[in-house]
Amino acid sequence: MTRLAGAPLHWDVHGLKMAGLGWGDPAAPPVLCLHGWLDNAASFAVLAPLLENHYLVAPDLTGHGQSDRRSADATYQIWDDLPEVLGIVQALGWQQFALLGHSRGAIIGSLFAASFPERVQRMMMLDAVGPQPVADNLFPAQMRKFLDEKGSLLHRENRFFASLEEAATAREVGGMRPDAARLIAERNLRACTQGYTWTTDPRLRGASAVKLTPGQVDATLGALVMPTLLLLAEQGHGGRHEAMYQLARRAIPELQTAYLPGGHHFHMEQPEVQAVADKIAEFLR
Repeated sequence: MTRLAGAPLHWDVHGLKMAGLGWGDPAAPPVLCLHGWLDNAASFAVLAPLLENHYLVAPDLTGHGQSDRRSADATYQIWDDLPEVLGIVQALGWQQFALLGHSRGAIIGSLFAASFPERVQRMMMLDAVGPQPVADNLFPAQMRKFLDEKGSLLHRENRFFASLEEAATAREVGGMRPDAARLIAERNLRACTQGYTWTTDPRLRGASAVKLTPGQVDATLGALVMPTLLLLAEQGHGGRHEAMYQLARRAIPELQTAYLPGGHHFHMEQPEVQAVADKIAEFLR
């Protein structure tokens, strides 16, 4: 698989040490890339070299990859990432930029772009749109689930693996192909006495305390006034959340959509990644 390792990047944001990767010429038009749940900056290592006319920067979001975990009292709500994303953008000195998000990163990206539409020139979402809404009457049950899980996950240890190959194989569960799984695993592991274990914060697996209501999701999508591209994977989430995507088509003012071959990580896998890159390159032109 052809890919570029990317230049290592580091930032200090609100007392957290954050790491990331950059591809391309820093003088080229900037693109901020936000990875999905339990992934890391290497999620864009295959796609980024194909977008050679732009400078792509992908942070490891907090609790992922080589970035710090949050403190014991903190949470991993999707909006908790927004101050850190803003801090990275400010550290980069970017006043305006394009934003590319995959899965959970697309959801976080939609919240950021809705909050700062004057800064996000173009929004691109890979196999996800906005947060899945939860009805008002389910709020107490959602909060209880969060409270039940928070304490236990705080003290949970991640799984141990005898080798990198064993860890990469574990990431293949759910349909990720071996090359893509190894890319993610390499950046999400640390050596320990038992072999290897994930750097990922176990609290990322816990329930959110609060989820947005349908009205809040609608307002978020309606605030995406910049040109927006939504690419859906035919064998990914795109085929399982049709109601959400229909809402996006109704709510986002300047939306372009396309279904492309591949699974949820179609931006990492050959030969599907080329079609993803072609659509993004055309959109950015």
